[in-house]
Amino acid sequence: MSDHSSPPAISLSPIGIIESDFPDKFGVPRQPGLAPSARAALQLLPPYDDPLTVRGLEAFSHLWLTFLFHHSPERWTPLVRPPRLGGNRRVGVFASRSTHRPNRLGLSLVELIGVDTRDGVRLRLAGADLVHGTPVLDIKPYLPWAEARPEARAGFAPEAPLQLPVCFAHAAEATLAKRDDAASLRSLIEEVLSQDPRPAYRDDDETRRYGVRLRELDIRFRVVATPDGSRLLEVLEIVPE
Repeated sequence: MSDHSSPPAISLSPIGIIESDFPDKFGVPRQPGLAPSARAALQLLPPYDDPLTVRGLEAFSHLWLTFLFHHSPERWTPLVRPPRLGGNRRVGVFASRSTHRPNRLGLSLVELIGVDTRDGVRLRLAGADLVHGTPVLDIKPYLPWAEARPEARAGFAPEAPLQLPVCFAHAAEATLAKRDDAASLRSLIEEVLSQDPRPAYRDDDETRRYGVRLRELDIRFRVVATPDGSRLLEVLEIVPE
């Protein structure tokens, strides 16, 4: 006989906080690994910052992070509009990876670059699709022999998204030339903008300007039509905040 009594209350505490190149959610890659130049770190919080908690972790190249979509409102809907479907078609929330979930839980596969235990525990990461300040609830090592299933069906997202070419205007190039991190910043901008972070409901008006925050910068760009009818994104300016 089924027990229809109320489920027990569940309390979760963050084990750590993410530091990343993404100050806010606009521009964050929609899936992990799409911007490998994105820098990130996970700083563990007491009492989880004991080096014993990560003994042996450096033997793994990738990690699963369970986290909280802390910028998403505490509400959910049974149907969502995935950007991959142009923001027009609706699918069930559990058939999507939408941030508007009943418990706002997210799962991200990241690359582990290093483990620093000199002062607590700090994990250096790459390819993270996480906003700065994201609370992390758990860490688990990734096992490719158990979790990589290339024969699996991928529903409405069977392939990686198409990428747009990215070019830099003279003003943006001049700013890059003055920075010590020019190479990594250029790669990060190209990786983020090539995925076209504009809202799903968008037009290709070349006079419209957009901005995305990366590191401590405001990256201003526009869409440009090419002679063959395709599009590219042009970085107009790189402005310190």
